[in-house]
Amino acid sequence: MASLSEAKAMGGIGSVLVLLTPVPSVGWLLGIVGFILTLIAIRSISVIVEDRDIFNNMVIAIILAIVAVVVAGLAIIGAFLAVIGVGGFGGMSAGVPPNLQQGNWVAFALAIIPGLIAVWIMLIISAVFLRKSYSSIATKLDVGLFGTAALIYLIGAITAVIAIGFILILVAEILFAVAFFSIREKETAKNPTLPA
Repeated sequence: MASLSEAKAMGGIGSVLVLLTPVPSVGWLLGIVGFILTLIAIRSISVIVEDRDIFNNMVIAIILAIVAVVVAGLAIIGAFLAVIGVGGFGGMSAGVPPNLQQGNWVAFALAIIPGLIAVWIMLIISAVFLRKSYSSIATKLDVGLFGTAALIYLIGAITAVIAIGFILILVAEILFAVAFFSIREKETAKNPTLPA
């Protein structure tokens, strides 16, 4: 069984690596490694504090986020194909389909908006489960910064339709890293009968 100090290190390093996702070339790889380390840390904390819901809520949040990304991709492809028509690639000029050359961007927007709204709703629900997970960690480990970061993340997800939302999510990710590194090495007061 992992110790709290191992979870602290994995979660902190993982959160920092997630922040490096935008780095060109290797950023995506750093982000994936960071994401996995953070997930392992959350699983360890869930076991240590004997609260399965911490990990279960995080898994639900992750599944919803992955589904949202897939739906976003399908919405973009579907809208593009709806505007150009399945056989419409033959008349392209300079790589731009004829319908879009003629200013059919309104039809494109109308085709994609319902899909993006669905994605936005799924990301908000995902953020709600993420907040539940981190709020439980905040309570169990007595590190309030987890709860604060989770609330900022949720507000960021809700306001993601405007630029401020992405800034708030970035701030939340930074706070998650700080929160992991703020975990005290000893078991918290939730198990006061344990020997010192």
